[in-house]
Order: sequence, then structure tokens, then C-alpha cells
Amino acid sequence: MFIVGVDIAKRSHEAIILDDSGNVVKKAFNFKNDSTGFTKLTAALTGVSANPKDFIVGMESTGHYWLALYSALRKRGYTVHVLNPIQSNALRGMYIRQVKNDEHDSFIIAEVIRFGRYTEGGLPPSELYELRELCRARTFIVDMTADLKRKVIALLDQTFPEYETIFSDIFGLTSSELLLNCSTPEEILAIDTERLAEILEAPSRKRFRTAKAEQIKEAAANSFGVVLEYGSMGLLIKQYMEHIRYTEKQIAEIEKKISELYSHFNTPLTTIPGIGPTLAAAILSEIGDISRFSSATKLAAFAGIDPTVKQSGEFTATHNHMSKRGSPYLRRAIWQASTVAVNCDPRLKAFMEKKRAEGKPYMNAIGHVTRKLTNIIYAVLRDNKPYYPRITN
Repeated sequence: MFIVGVDIAKRSHEAIILDDSGNVVKKAFNFKNDSTGFTKLTAALTGVSANPKDFIVGMESTGHYWLALYSALRKRGYTVHVLNPIQSNALRGMYIRQVKNDEHDSFIIAEVIRFGRYTEGGLPPSELYELRELCRARTFIVDMTADLKRKVIALLDQTFPEYETIFSDIFGLTSSELLLNCSTPEEILAIDTERLAEILEAPSRKRFRTAKAEQIKEAAANSFGVVLEYGSMGLLIKQYMEHIRYTEKQIAEIEKKISELYSHFNTPLTTIPGIGPTLAAAILSEIGDISRFSSATKLAAFAGIDPTVKQSGEFTATHNHMSKRGSPYLRRAIWQASTVAVNCDPRLKAFMEKKRAEGKPYMNAIGHVTRKLTNIIYAVLRDNKPYYPRITN
């Protein structure tokens, strides 16, 4: 059996071939991240053995640059393992003085595979991979939208601080339509009341018209906001609002596709309080095959919600924090589900109240709930059975 360690990079990769005793069969060599480079790699492997089953290939999950090589090797029949860089970092210190610089990283990866101390990884099935990419894209766009909203609020605080008292939701349909048309007190005062009422009528489904227009006019007339000569802040508010409208449309389209793909999976995740279809899709796509994890503890570690361990000699820390070393997308999804579940699951609500009674601050207590929810998620996926909330003594 031969071990191939591949150090992944954007433009080119580096590979080294060892035998199962750790001896170098072929020194480290570079090959481009394209078809020509792949031909060079397979030629080197064939020079050692023509049978792909004689090789185990290891590579780190560096960004997305490993995907093409992984797929190509799998199609050729090679066994490929994808490592989290954390798994190989532990060995780097041991070998740093024993290996040439150009061989160092690929050699370490090969050694991790040879020792067998790694967690199975790889490219998930097509539908699951697409679902994961959609969920991650949604997270990115949601965060971008939230950032745009913060910018709008900051500008309104300067130009029209009274605006937040006019609408219960600044980014609701009616308020959004108004800000797209008139984003400053000066612009509101520049149009007549009837025109302002027309702007409000359609998005509010005729709930707001003349009376609301007059209220807005009065607030604009008495505003204590900053008045700038060239109206730059008004322009920025309108542009940000246009971006927000567009990104919210994108989010809706992505969520529709997520729902469509998620329906293909037979999973009872949505029976867990706090987990709707969108969060369930995010959790499922990040976890993949639950059999990869032999326990809920290992799933928690993968999500990065396991506690850090601080110990030296006879000292052991009593206030540990989440390690946050795993999948940030999975950790975020479970955390969001936890904040809802504590209000609708009697078991988790009781657990939350117990932690609060122990004197733990809210965020710390929610962290404990998140860990417990991970155990529930693990059990539901492992057994493929619905979750039934209950209070345990």
C-alpha cells in the first residue's frame, strides 16, 4: 500500500509518495491545478503502481481548491481522504526539523494518513453538496443584508433621528417604499401630502394614507437631523435600500431552492423545536452522513461547540468556553435553533432555567442548551426517528 500526501494550493499542488512504512517512494513534486497537472500526477502514481487500489491519497480541505482534484481522483478509482488542517497541525512540530521545506507539508499529510489518526472527510453526494452551498450562500447574503440595514440605521440616526418612531419596522414594506422615494426630511417636505399618501397606500394595503402622510410630514418638519448641502446621505440611503430589496429577493429565491432540495431527504430534523426547514437544511448539509460521528461528543467537536480544556499540572479551569474550531455554519445553525427551542421545548426550557438559576449569564446558559441540542440532533439523525419533547427529572 502506498500513501500519497497532497499539499493543496490555488495554482499548483505538491505531492509526495510514501510506502506503508513511511519510506519516501517518490520525492515531493509540484503539479498544476489543471488537466495537464492532473496527468502529471497520475503518471507519477502509475509509475509506482498501475492499480489505483494500491494508493490512499490524503489532502487538506484548503478552501475550495481541493474539490477538482478530489473529484478527478475518485473518478479514477483512487481512495481519497480529506483532512481538516487542524488534524495535520499536531504533527508539524514533530517533523519541522526532519523534513526539507519543499517536502514538509505533503509529507506531514501523508503521515497523518499512514498513522490513521484522522476524521473521514470528502465530497458529499451531489444533492447534499448543492444544499450545503445554497445554505452557505444564504448565510452570506443574510449577513450582507444585515450589514446594509445597520448602515441605513446609522444614516437615519444622523439625518432623520425621529424616523424610528414613525414605523414599527424600518425595513417593512411601507417604510422601505418611502425610503426608496424620499429618504430625508428635506425630500419628504418637498413633495405634497397627496403624493406622499400615494407612496404609502399600496405597500400598506391601504392601511396608511393621508393621516400617516401628515404624521410623517410633521416629523420631518420638526426633525433635529443633520442637514447637508449636497444630499449625499439621502443618496446613500436610497442605494442601500435598493441593495436590501435585491438581496431579500435573492434570499427568497435561495430559500425556495433549499426547500426543494431538502424535501428529497427523509430526515425528521424539523420535529425538533426551533428547527425549521431552512435551519434543518443547513444542519443536515454540514453534518452529511451522521455515521461519520461515533458519538454526540464528536459531532459537538465538529461543530466547535465542545468546551475548551485549560489544564496545567493540578490546575483545571472552571470557566471554559466553546472551542469554535469546527464548522462555523453548523455551529451558527444550532445556536440559532437553541435560541428558539428554549421557548418552545419544555425539556430545553427547563434546562435553560436550571442553568440560569445556577447563576450563569444568558449567553453562557444558551451555550449549554446548544450543546444539549446537539445531542438531540445526533440522536434524531442516528435513529432517523422524530423527536418528542418531554421534561426529564
